[in-house]
Amino acid sequence: MEAILFASGEPVHIDRICLALDLDKDTAETLLQKLGDHYAYNRRGVRLTRMDQSWQLCSAPDYADVIRKAFEIRKSAKLSQPALEVLTIIAYYQPTTRAYVDQVRGVDSSYTMSLLLERKLIEECGRLQVPGRPHLYRTTKEFLRVFHLGSLEELPEMPGIEADGQLRIGVGGAPDLSGELAESEPAGASETEELPEEPEDADQTTLDDLNG
Repeated sequence: MEAILFASGEPVHIDRICLALDLDKDTAETLLQKLGDHYAYNRRGVRLTRMDQSWQLCSAPDYADVIRKAFEIRKSAKLSQPALEVLTIIAYYQPTTRAYVDQVRGVDSSYTMSLLLERKLIEECGRLQVPGRPHLYRTTKEFLRVFHLGSLEELPEMPGIEADGQLRIGVGGAPDLSGELAESEPAGASETEELPEEPEDADQTTLDDLNG
């Protein structure tokens, strides 16, 4: 398992591991968990990260500063507030359309969504079967890795849902997905740059306005 994960450098689906080692899924997942616990308990330089049905070897967060120094990588930057808002909406209501994201935020989100698509934190996943057939969007495995999530089921519980079941972006109104990007990097990862803010001339609605 270790050799397969190391050689890949990318997330490896559990089915591929089972096929290669002639194991059933439950046994493979148990062994992968033990391997991950071994790395963590012995403070090894790598960690085994689960992303939905895939697993990947990454560098240990404890050694992020040393790794950045060795390869002259800039420190991972925090996501901008608009990016966090868009990610929150898509994470909890996926698959969803850009029109719904715009409706919740009260501002055109096309600029931020295009940046999130470039960073592979969200992806297109089909079209909604209504007139105009708008694109549907969902989060990616990279989103899970960045926020240290094994699956979407590990997202924090969402507080403050309105009676109509709609998400309201506001102070205390949505889960906190903020924070630095994951310090652990997969093999061959490039430096991380901060997502720029939306254009200043965008018709922004403040969080307090949306909350009210």
